[in-house]
Amino acid sequence: MVLRMRCCSHSLLLTKFTHSHSNRLIPLQRRGRRERTILSISNVRLNKQNRLFAASASCKAPSASVSEPTPLKGLQEVLMDYISGKSKATEVAHLVWNNVVQKGDTVIDATCGNGYDTLTMLKLVADESGGGRVYGMDTQKDALENTSSLLTESLNPNEKELVKLFPICHSRMEEIVPKGAPVRLVAFNLGYLPGGDKAITTTSETTLVALGAAERILMPGGLISVVAYVGHPGGREEFETVQDFASLLSVEKWVCCQFQMLNRPLAPVLIFLFKK
Repeated sequence: MVLRMRCCSHSLLLTKFTHSHSNRLIPLQRRGRRERTILSISNVRLNKQNRLFAASASCKAPSASVSEPTPLKGLQEVLMDYISGKSKATEVAHLVWNNVVQKGDTVIDATCGNGYDTLTMLKLVADESGGGRVYGMDTQKDALENTSSLLTESLNPNEKELVKLFPICHSRMEEIVPKGAPVRLVAFNLGYLPGGDKAITTTSETTLVALGAAERILMPGGLISVVAYVGHPGGREEFETVQDFASLLSVEKWVCCQFQMLNRPLAPVLIFLFKK
């Protein structure tokens, strides 16, 4: 199994993903540029004395302490599980969220589905003071009913009150989030509803509008998380729409990463857009 990671910013935090095996980090460039920089990360060793990670790359980066705070801290093990087929793409996404989202935050589930992402978000933001909000949306009645049922089974009434569900398209997310509310996370799990009608899917057109809305309302230090599925009709086109959107974001303000299995063409693709 081969994993490709593409990134639009040469950031040290990316070296956290290296393992004893060599990986390639390929920057996402603005569309139309011919040149691409390939960073070969190799020979990562853990220094027994000072516990520093050393990255040997074509562009040299300073060593970083293992305890240095970063949105990607703790991902090495789960990423290797993902590469070896032991964990799902959504599990990687959830761990990334865990290192970005804080108690009391406002977050958005742009595609509720069966509610597992919504529930994960609520556990990340809920605190004893009743702070934190999750705004969830889906166009399918079944999806919202499934989400509501899961929340009822998993949460107490006070916790469930922190989740607001809306029967609208994700392209309209700005209509439901209070104006000026700092949003830490906007998550998309694209495609069709698991267990539902596979003919009903998210589309490139509305997803592009939704990404634009997420870009506007996201706070600095926030994250747009996308799990894209390419195996259904229209899925690859939607994935390429997300990819093009990410490629055009400013490298001064955004760090955009993509994880894709090269020898599993129908595997889901993870895309993370960090706002600096």
